[in-house]
Amino acid sequence: MLQGTSTLNVTHTNPSEMSLGFGDLSDISYLYSVITILGFLVIVACNCTVNSTILLHQSLQEPMYIFICALCANDLYGSSAFYPGLFISLIRKTRSISYVACIVQDFCINTYAVCECTILAIMAFDRYMCICNPLRYLTIMTLSTAYKLLAAAWLYCLALVTALVILTVRLPLCDNAIAKIYCDNWTVVRLSCVDTAVNNIFGLFITVNVVVGMPLLTLISYIEILKVCVRSKMAQAKAMQTCAPQIISLLIFFTGCIFEVMLYRFIPNMVPYALRVIMSIQVFIVPPIVNPILYGLKMKAIKQKIQQAFHTSKLCALTID
Repeated sequence: MLQGTSTLNVTHTNPSEMSLGFGDLSDISYLYSVITILGFLVIVACNCTVNSTILLHQSLQEPMYIFICALCANDLYGSSAFYPGLFISLIRKTRSISYVACIVQDFCINTYAVCECTILAIMAFDRYMCICNPLRYLTIMTLSTAYKLLAAAWLYCLALVTALVILTVRLPLCDNAIAKIYCDNWTVVRLSCVDTAVNNIFGLFITVNVVVGMPLLTLISYIEILKVCVRSKMAQAKAMQTCAPQIISLLIFFTGCIFEVMLYRFIPNMVPYALRVIMSIQVFIVPPIVNPILYGLKMKAIKQKIQQAFHTSKLCALTID
């Protein structure tokens, strides 16, 4: 999300197509395309299973589960912005993407990243209210409050990323070679022919907000939870059941984000190309697969409903046979 500064002073119009940086990965592109489509199908199946389980059962219509549903929906959104485009690029002989599609992908990927961080912070606040203020939790954290928090989070993310992309679209580009296998804001801004100081400042604001601000708010919530857990064994049990999946999700996502920021901004040539590619796409691979599996296995109520659904389906199939 943080932009780079170009020192070129030549003015060009924006290219109609952007060249993607597949490099040597194109040698066995058909194998990668099969892996890509299978990975996408697994992500869709896992996230849709969790979401449909939560939405179809009235007993799961609680803020904690609604936030999980929102997280899985955001993972589906981010995966849909990444995997289909990657699949098309792999099966085509020319590794390119149109400028318009590049900007759309840039918008979607940045929205996904900011929303993921924001939703994780909201989930941590929800657990803080539940464990640290149990008597007030039901009156404060209602379904209406949960929906309002999610609406505010999405509007905030859309506003930030829309402004970011508008600042990028106004820039004339001198080159069309994207350094990654997908379009993100920083890689597009690097190709600019003009001064990008405004983009740099706003990009820095978003990067600090997402990579520092949201984790800090989340950390404060968990520190308060830890203080209560030290005094209460009941709080410890509740925290282990409901907070453990959130902490794992948080660590997985922010590890990828921090590596992405550090790798492509400060040490791009110190890491082998194949490893750079793998680490740059892990935020689209690991969280969308791990999150639904993690919550489906660790959250007892969701796990029971999924097991009941599969058991019922199995009985129906046997009855039909």
